[in-house]
Amino acid sequence: MRFNPILLAIAALFHSSLLLADPPVVELNTSEGLLVLELEPELAPTTVANFLDYVEDGFYNGTIFHRVIDGFMIQGGGFTADYQRKQTRKPIVNEANNGLRNQRYTIAMARTNAPHSATAQFFINSEDNNNLDHTGTTARGWGYTVFGRVIDGHDVVDQIGQSPTGPGGPFSRDAPRSKIVIESAVWLKPEIEETDETAPTEPTVADPVDVTPAAKALEQSGALAIQ
Repeated sequence: MRFNPILLAIAALFHSSLLLADPPVVELNTSEGLLVLELEPELAPTTVANFLDYVEDGFYNGTIFHRVIDGFMIQGGGFTADYQRKQTRKPIVNEANNGLRNQRYTIAMARTNAPHSATAQFFINSEDNNNLDHTGTTARGWGYTVFGRVIDGHDVVDQIGQSPTGPGGPFSRDAPRSKIVIESAVWLKPEIEETDETAPTEPTVADPVDVTPAAKALEQSGALAIQ
């Protein structure tokens, strides 16, 4: 997959501005309680910039955690409460080789079986999931990009992870029986805000294949297996 060099250059400038400030903090206000995320722009610059772009656009407001697997992860950020898939920007480069691990309460990007296919969907690890870590630059070894961690709301992650699940919308299983909604996502900016006025790129229709963080989830949901 080829990436637009102009967009990469713009992203690099944005990443540099992020590194000058404290780590970005984002609040996810959910129907189950508050999740506070601290992001890692130094180790996952493209992924963090991409996530913050979606936050700033209000993209995640009103979306749901559509896949929950107890003892594994909770996944959201791509579907509305009535299971309509949201349009996204183009996929971003995989940064799973940044040294961050898929440990409990970290947040990572979901994707299809293509390594560089992450757009807006993310998941929060409910347990240590070493099988999702980067092991090599092959289709099987790329892994899933960790770009931050939950610093407040561990109990909320646990509560969501233990939600009763079943069929829902296009999913044959693993969908919470009671909707778990991200009511708002807010970037808690420092008092001195950055002055980047770069216009956002045009959104594109998401890949019709649902993204998922690992073969374990795909096997349980009956979806296409990840390589």
